[in-house]
Order: sequence, then C-alpha cells, then structure tokens
Amino acid sequence: MLEPIDGLTPKLESNVLYLTIDRPTDLNRLSPELIDHLGVLMAELRERSDIHVVVITGAGDDYFSMGLLNPALRESMSKEDVVRLVRRANAVFDALEALPQIVMAAINGKVLAGAVELALACDLRYAAEHVTLQMPEASWGGFPGAGAPVRLPGLVGKARALELICTARTISSAEMNQFGIVQGVYPRESFQDSVAKMAQTIAENGPLAVQGAKRIMTTRQEPGTRAARELSDALRHALEWSQDVDEGMAAHKQSRKPKFVGK
Repeated sequence: MLEPIDGLTPKLESNVLYLTIDRPTDLNRLSPELIDHLGVLMAELRERSDIHVVVITGAGDDYFSMGLLNPALRESMSKEDVVRLVRRANAVFDALEALPQIVMAAINGKVLAGAVELALACDLRYAAEHVTLQMPEASWGGFPGAGAPVRLPGLVGKARALELICTARTISSAEMNQFGIVQGVYPRESFQDSVAKMAQTIAENGPLAVQGAKRIMTTRQEPGTRAARELSDALRHALEWSQDVDEGMAAHKQSRKPKFVGK
C-alpha cells in the first residue's frame, strides 16, 4: 500500500514514512477518496514494525490542507453525505491517533477546518513561520466535527479552545507556538529539513521505549475522550439538519453576514 495514489505520496526513508497530501490544484483538500485511502493505510501501518515515525505534510508550501469541506462543497452534497464524510474522517483520525508509531504533522502552509483536526490527531506538530491556522466552522453555523472539540482543550485548555473555535479567528504560527498547538516553528527555507531531523532523532531511539511511552499516555487519556467523541458525533448529526446550518450556507453563497437563530 505504500505506493503513490492520486492525492497522497508516501516515501519511506530510514524508518520514517513521509506522507505528502499531494492535491495542490485543490489546495491539498482531503477528498472522500483520500480519507478512505488513509483509513486503509492506517490498518497497514499498525503492522509495520519497520516504520517508527510517520510525518504528514502538504505538497508545496502554501497549503498544508484546506480540510474536508467548505460551503460550496457542502451545497453539492446531501446532508446524509456530509455527516457520513465527517464520521468517516473521525474514524480515520482516531485510527491515526491510535497508531503505535509517533506521528508528526509538518504544517508547511495554511491549515483550515478538517485539516486542523487531522493535525490535532497527530502526536507532534511543527509549523513553518508563514503558516496560519483557522477553524471557520462556527462562522458557517457549525462546529468542528472531526475531533477538535475533543483534542484541542487537552493542548491549549478549555477557555482557549472555546475562543479559537467560537470566534473562528485565524492565528499565526507564533500564536500556535505560544498556545501549545505546535512544538516548534521554523523558517520556511529550513522547515522540511528541521522536521526531518526531529523525525530521524526519534526514529533512531528504541522503538519499544518510544511506543511504550506513547501507549501509557494514550491509556491515561482514553477514559476522558470516549464520551466526548460519542457526544460530538451525536451533536454533529443533529446540527446538520438545523436552520442555522442552512442559513450559514445561504449567507456564504450570497456573500452576506448570516443571521443565526439558534435552531
């Protein structure tokens, strides 16, 4: 399975697997087909003892990824299909988080919406200096449905997570570092080399020790996340059929400010 497909390019080097989201003409968006392929790949990676670290990045240096959906894409899909895609992404991101390997997000460009949730499912995150991050869902009448309300508070605290999700504001790489979303920020020109050096350092250490430490921490956190995940799925399903989501989509199409009513 570690062969290039449309939208995803893998490269294995010295026990480190680099996965590049390679859809630059669509701003590296996570298409349904790409999500499905990632799900299959996660199952294979669980059995690969020769891979110690996985690094996920985007092609080019403008966009890490624009995520799963935007208002235009949502308009072309049925509500059932939207919910199905979000839940599928949830399952794939959960599988990514559960990998025995250390997973790193090399955020090399703008990261938005569902792509933020992909990055949050990784163990470590590093950003280039020019990167920005945004979760715009609230401005569309929704909330991030693929894990951000579950994972983000553990990184930045409840209040900061609420602020970032509820304001839908864009933050810089410096703020990402300040808030603890990323573990480091590097200049654009040296970013890939810096991340590769970090990945190789981890890959050269004892895999049983590294994976054991990850397993202990994951077990410690698990009881507090399962209920939140189930609630997220239930609320996201109900939200899709709300008046506010329909209003958010209509307002975006008409280039006006939405008038939400809370129903």
